Amino acid sequence: MKVGTDGVLLGAWCSLETSPNKILDIGSGTGLIALMLAQRSNAMRIDAVEIDENAYEQTVENFEKSDWADRLFCYHSSFQNFTQEMKEEDEKYDLIVSNPPFYTDTFQTNDSARNRARFSSALPFKTLLSGVADILFSSGRLVVIIPCKEEEKFISLALEFKLFLVRICKVKGTSTSDEKRSLLEFSFKEKKVKTQELVIETSRHQYSKEYIELVKDFYIKM
Repeated sequence: MKVGTDGVLLGAWCSLETSPNKILDIGSGTGLIALMLAQRSNAMRIDAVEIDENAYEQTVENFEKSDWADRLFCYHSSFQNFTQEMKEEDEKYDLIVSNPPFYTDTFQTNDSARNRARFSSALPFKTLLSGVADILFSSGRLVVIIPCKEEEKFISLALEFKLFLVRICKVKGTSTSDEKRSLLEFSFKEKKVKTQELVIETSRHQYSKEYIELVKDFYIKM
């Protein structure tokens, strides 16, 4: 699994103002987002769940080699089975993050691992939100990154599970390009939505001040 801009954005943008003690990363891939949140927070427990065996093994290896190995744990499971197990054990989380699969089946490849990582049939938005609603504390937050074109659909589905949008950031590659990604934060408590916009580059390979400020703690050179 590659380290992509989406994961970096999610790990850096996700608010920790509620001082979460238990965090869950759904679909860990390399473990990047969980590792970023371990670096940024004092959370006592940060779990990850990953269905693909190779990605799971990569996450575990990265967790074990990190400075926060004692706080990180990865489950090799589908999210559906994971939520069922957590429900049975009455386990809940203060913060849940996910960079969920979002391409449609029309564009599936012959690579089954890539399909699971990037195609919505592997974890439909409704299944994701249903599971989150079951294992998120009433005071908890859900934070995701999705394509802008899926934003309205996702927000509408979230409302079915009493999850209200409280913060949004529209991400653009450059100031003149279309909005590409939406960073969304949800809560069970309805409040005025905070809206932001983030431009990644001012020109080719020249990053904006806002982007540098957001992600500088995670790069050796930026």
